[in-house]
Amino acid sequence: MSKKTITKFCVFVICAMAASGCGYVSLSEIVVAPNSRFGPPTVVGKIKSNEITESSGLAASRCQSNVLWTHNDSGDGAFIFAINTKGETLGTWKVEGARNTDWEDIAAYKDKTGKCFIYIGETGNNKLKRHEHLVYRVAEPIVRPDDVKSNRSEPLATAAVESTRFTYPDFDQDAETLLVHPHTGAIYIVTKRVSGPAGVYRVKPDFGSAETQPAESVGELSVPAIPNGFLTGGDISPDGRHLIVCDYTRAYEYHLPESAAGFDAIWKEAAMPIELGPRKVGESICYNADGSSLFATSEGENSPVIEVKLK
Repeated sequence: MSKKTITKFCVFVICAMAASGCGYVSLSEIVVAPNSRFGPPTVVGKIKSNEITESSGLAASRCQSNVLWTHNDSGDGAFIFAINTKGETLGTWKVEGARNTDWEDIAAYKDKTGKCFIYIGETGNNKLKRHEHLVYRVAEPIVRPDDVKSNRSEPLATAAVESTRFTYPDFDQDAETLLVHPHTGAIYIVTKRVSGPAGVYRVKPDFGSAETQPAESVGELSVPAIPNGFLTGGDISPDGRHLIVCDYTRAYEYHLPESAAGFDAIWKEAAMPIELGPRKVGESICYNADGSSLFATSEGENSPVIEVKLK
């Protein structure tokens, strides 16, 4: 466990103790109703690469079967890694033109022309000293059999990266959850808070512009946990009807009602908890390409790859 991870986990424990009033309440001890959509978690593999030590984000390709994309937290270079759903290494890419100051999440997106992209959230702000944040977008690399030979010393190169810059409209915040809507391409940033619900901000996909845009506050998320806004990763389902977020131990799914006028109605819905099984420090979760299951990983070397299937 890195020094950064230890610090984050200690903050989590201290805040949980303060919130409970009488001692630390672990998320696994909070009694919640089971999620009727999903079965139990299953460890389907382990991340084999010794270069992936802090799997901080996870995304399932929308153009290539059995391909998951992940990245390390801060302290690494601008690398993205392709693995399969058993955790086996598929390749390492250097994101051309990007910098990893504090990458926190990754998302996959397929546009209306069928082209696939990888989005990366440069949104970490543990010390709350960063005013401006970025979301990177790069064309998804095509994974070939020989790419397994690549590594951080001799990486493959992506296409040139694009970025969009934003600031929060209210105050500087830390955020570890990046969401991209599969139909509209709208970008959402969900903050990580210990003092209340997480904030939700919409960012225009204004890639290529040199201007810094103010993000738009569109809602809050509160999960049945202590702290209730301490969110570390998430994804929107391929059909755009469900939202998954996680904290260090559990996941929480939101459902968009059929009667909803638009996607932003989902922020007012109640969360349904989902058990994820053994994760040391969970910061990454995603739907698979057809939404029939969830995948989750953890920080730490040889992280388990956990799958939770729809019933």
